[in-house]
Amino acid sequence: MPKTMTATDLEIESIHKKLDILTEYVEAQQKRQQEFDELKQDVMPIANHMIKLSIDELAEIGTEFQVEDLFYLLKRLLRNTGMLMRLVDMLEAGMDLTEELKPIGLQAFSSIVETLDRLEREGYFALMGEGWGIVERVVHEINEDDVRALGDSIVPILTIVRSMTQPEILSLADDAISAIQPSAAEEKDVSAFALLRELSDPKVRRGMSRLLNLLKVLGDQPAKQSPN
Repeated sequence: MPKTMTATDLEIESIHKKLDILTEYVEAQQKRQQEFDELKQDVMPIANHMIKLSIDELAEIGTEFQVEDLFYLLKRLLRNTGMLMRLVDMLEAGMDLTEELKPIGLQAFSSIVETLDRLEREGYFALMGEGWGIVERVVHEINEDDVRALGDSIVPILTIVRSMTQPEILSLADDAISAIQPSAAEEKDVSAFALLRELSDPKVRRGMSRLLNLLKVLGDQPAKQSPN
């Protein structure tokens, strides 16, 4: 037969249950306190370091910082909230535009790289290097006086160049080059009588007349003095 529990036994059992609950509560509190103490031990060095840094930074500012200035700055920011929002909108729009232009920039960069590669293969860079060498030689061999003299003479030089580029002058130069080229007929000995017969040609006489005029012009030029 099971033993019948008396009122005293029931009361004692109820007390035990309450004690168990209190014990669990105390243990939970002790565990939370232990975790808090561990967290405090971990955080305190960091907090102390931050406080020290703040004190050092404020010490560098010295008397230049005033609390009133901080409040004044906050009030101005609050008054200009609309302007700040517009600036943020503009910044966001600029970032969106940057994202949209990124493919175009990549395409342009690729095109530039291809163009530079083509110029290098075609020898442009090598030609520029040789041209730079010529510039260096000019700089080393020509002084300021030579450049000044060239500036004074640039107009007559350009006039001469313009005259030389006229079609009739270029045609005359081409004919003269063709005329002085050796031919099979000229390989034979030419007698003095043959040369005299050529004087009967009007073209030869006009050529000799122009040659004499050239010799006269050269004779009018003053002789260049040799340097001492």
